[in-house]
Amino acid sequence: MRTSLLALPLLLAACTPAGSPAVDKALPQKPVAPAPVAAAPAPAPAGAATAYGAPIEGKQALPLGEVLSRPDDFAGKPILVDGKVRANCTAKGCWMELAADMDKAAPGCRVTFKDYGFFVPVNSRGSSARVEGELAVKTIPAAEVAHLEGEGGHFPAKLADGSAREVRIVARGVQLTRAN
Repeated sequence: MRTSLLALPLLLAACTPAGSPAVDKALPQKPVAPAPVAAAPAPAPAGAATAYGAPIEGKQALPLGEVLSRPDDFAGKPILVDGKVRANCTAKGCWMELAADMDKAAPGCRVTFKDYGFFVPVNSRGSSARVEGELAVKTIPAAEVAHLEGEGGHFPAKLADGSAREVRIVARGVQLTRAN
């Protein structure tokens, strides 16, 4: 086995007990600062709109009910819709459920964020949202359904195997307005 001289201090550290003179001489003594952790976005003040992701262009929004009644007509196309945040990821804000109102029986869709590039506040539930992105329709596996339900997601029409057909908007930009 050939070992480069640059890897030698790491090998010594891995094979030699801590506090040994060999480790103390081989390893750099300069402290290393921990990597910064990204903080979850702060919620917007009541009545103020806060933007996340790319700026939303000033187009006319489509009625969310129309989009959800004919999702296959809009699949793969850019859209702009308004709705209420009925649920969202409470761990880090990496998804939200958009609906016309807060009633769980009303149709809704999941909103994820393009390239996992931004999140929304973990307490976004109840906010009004304007979402610009691309609509996708897909079947998600039972394990992902269970995971998302554990974070507050809702799947009214699960298939027999626990998977679910889902309408999803992959958002490039979101504006949230808090009512309270």
